[in-house]
Amino acid sequence: MRFHQKTLLLFLLVPFFTYAQLVNIESKRMQTDSTRFALKGDLLTSYTDNNGNYIFQIGSNLTTQLKSRDLKKIFFFIGNYDLIRTNDEDFQNSWFFHLRYNHKISDLLRFEAFLQNQNNLLLAITRRNLVGSGLRFKFISRETTKAYFGNSYMYEIEHIGDTQEKLYNHRNSSYLSVNHSFQTPRLDVTGTVYFQPLYRDIGNHRILAQLKAELPINKVLSFSALYNYFYSSFSPTRNSDRSSNVSFGLTFSM
Repeated sequence: MRFHQKTLLLFLLVPFFTYAQLVNIESKRMQTDSTRFALKGDLLTSYTDNNGNYIFQIGSNLTTQLKSRDLKKIFFFIGNYDLIRTNDEDFQNSWFFHLRYNHKISDLLRFEAFLQNQNNLLLAITRRNLVGSGLRFKFISRETTKAYFGNSYMYEIEHIGDTQEKLYNHRNSSYLSVNHSFQTPRLDVTGTVYFQPLYRDIGNHRILAQLKAELPINKVLSFSALYNYFYSSFSPTRNSDRSSNVSFGLTFSM
């Protein structure tokens, strides 16, 4: 899906985003061609009080992209904060920041470097910081189909909330992403698979598979559907973690 210079509001029918330890950056990239600046964001709030029992929700997301004059360098930022609070406890309390630099070497090859901070106070791993760099290959580039393969090195620090233990890991990150635009009906579909093993132990790995579809209703409104599957072979509290979810919503752009 091509974004205009500014996307003022993205509103999902599913109330707020929930981040696991692995986030699909591919689904948030902006395919803006020669547009140098792009911005997408939302701020969602809700407060309900029934006889003194309240539910307070905040969901905010910001994605912005800046390209150099020669369009070969891209600075890309993602920020997110989610909170769901009641009288007794927080059901969601998380934030996420990601900064990425992309440099076009050729039509086929890009170099990327990135920083990330990820916090979720309700997960076993409450905080995850990482820095990394690698290469991104565009091996299919057609008007209706684009496909990418990426491979990066990551150094990550994970904090386990229950034990206050810190894990220092050298991890590989590989992904395959394919986007196809159907003309009749007008439908954009993106599929992405991530695989992130430790260098010293490939059995300790994470997998994320995501399928995203967007069906334009008119020039500013699209119907969106998203499926996520996450698996981690390592968990501080159990042998493995896995989760899946399906969400539907509306996307507004201007």
